[in-house]
Amino acid sequence: MKLGIMQPYFLPYIGYFQLIAEVDQFIVYDNIEYTKKGWINRNRMLLNGTDTRFSLPLRKASDSLDVVQREISPDFDRRKLLNQFRGAYQRAPYFEQTFALLNPIIHNAEKNLFRYIYHSITAVCRYLDISTKIHVSSSIAINHELKSEHRVIALCKAMNAKTYINPIGGTELYDRSQFSMHGIDLRFIKTIPFEYQQFGATFVPFLSIVDVLMFNSPSAVRAHIQRNFEMV
Repeated sequence: MKLGIMQPYFLPYIGYFQLIAEVDQFIVYDNIEYTKKGWINRNRMLLNGTDTRFSLPLRKASDSLDVVQREISPDFDRRKLLNQFRGAYQRAPYFEQTFALLNPIIHNAEKNLFRYIYHSITAVCRYLDISTKIHVSSSIAINHELKSEHRVIALCKAMNAKTYINPIGGTELYDRSQFSMHGIDLRFIKTIPFEYQQFGATFVPFLSIVDVLMFNSPSAVRAHIQRNFEMV
């Protein structure tokens, strides 16, 4: 069984969904510390030819809290964010279909940051016909005080995974020999750049999945997800 594990990210880039589609079971962390300058509650869209950040505003709280302990700000203007997407992409060829997907994602009334993002991940997976079972990390019986690769190995063993697949950026974080000692084959997935026509200007890569969906049919995105990557 192939397992993937990731932090929750809000409308992440296509590689996130490639990983989910490539594994048999996927775990999304809820009991992991929120990273203030990371990408958990923010990503990038294309606006006037340049990458522009969008984000979920959070209620003020300690930076040491886990993602599942953080809440979305009561001042979050959902209509404003949707209007940002509308203004950026209303001339895109697949705007209507993608906006119909985004509307219930953005208007989700959930206040908890993790549950809000989890809902968005599963909604995009359904839209792209990705049927991988997604688990929440805290529901799995391991010692959740473990850190780094020790925690990953424990989750792999709890799920009876023989192969663990991580994004290519983790090559410096994880040691193949440590996984091998536990009978786990550590592999890395590398997304092959997926260049497509945006608005005729210079292509801007690795934006949110929203950008990919605005300019490509669901079938084209599924084809890229299934084929355009390397395993190392």
